Amino acid sequence: PYTPRLYSTADMSHQLPANLVQIMEQRMKLIEQKSAYLQEQINQPAASPEEYSRANKEFHKLESTMELIKELRSKQKEIEGLTSLVTNSVEEKDMREMAAEELLEAVEEEKRLQHELFRTLLPKDEADERDCILEVRAGTGGEEASLFAMDIFKMSGGCSCFAGSNVCCDPWSVLSTNFILLCYRYEKYSQNNGWKFDTIDIMESAVKGYKEASGTISGSGVYGKLKFESGIHRVQRVPVTEKSGRVHTSAVSVAVLPQADEVDVQLRNEDLRIDTYRSGGSGGQSVNTTDSAVRITHLPTGTVVAIQDERSQHQVGKHTH
Repeated sequence: PYTPRLYSTADMSHQLPANLVQIMEQRMKLIEQKSAYLQEQINQPAASPEEYSRANKEFHKLESTMELIKELRSKQKEIEGLTSLVTNSVEEKDMREMAAEELLEAVEEEKRLQHELFRTLLPKDEADERDCILEVRAGTGGEEASLFAMDIFKMSGGCSCFAGSNVCCDPWSVLSTNFILLCYRYEKYSQNNGWKFDTIDIMESAVKGYKEASGTISGSGVYGKLKFESGIHRVQRVPVTEKSGRVHTSAVSVAVLPQADEVDVQLRNEDLRIDTYRSGGSGGQSVNTTDSAVRITHLPTGTVVAIQDERSQHQVGKHTH
């Protein structure tokens, strides 16, 4: 069977540059010192409630980073011991060979920890902790593009790594968004992470693919983990619509937007125009035969909100409001 071509620009098998490792080492020492200082502050009996609360909050912010630093330090000590064992001519040959195999595994684990720690040390965006809105639109490729859009938005099934690929399956270890999308569909990935995935709107194509689809994803740090998915995603494969077995290239656009903070807005009923219409696409026997979609227009501003993800007009109207 044809294997889709992957376009990976980086993976965690690469060693970080030496100058970057040196900078990370300096940051690690500063974090270790700060963590120790905060621990002393927390354990200080004379500390005021405000000082204790502030120190405790800062200390907990560093916990996940400190865990990674401890893991990395431990792995580096293990590498030192294995290196000494491999280069020690006194040991038996079998022992040295076994140590050499363990050394290779330890070095790969060290690289993984360094990459993970590097991401942790990057400056944080305040929006990273927000929920997000996901929008997927079919691009070049006709009906095949709409099928690809449906695949990456909804298709069930876990990671389906392709034979022959040496790219790590951790979706955040690969900068190639095409590979991420092929391996981890958004809806399934959200479920696996305990996030809540809600479909907002779907516009189907003639072959039941998605011309456009949008949804909301809610959970801890969702936007920060998905924001780099925004962009154009491409796939090369033999589509189900192809009769002669030729490979087609299709593309979709993906937009990931942070959810805006809730604000208290007063809406008067006389400022709203509510229209009902029949939903498009699949969703049960009654979805396409009843007025189960709602469009609300705010007359003073011209803002329009439409939704059709529920099976009844009452549910949709409540969700739209």
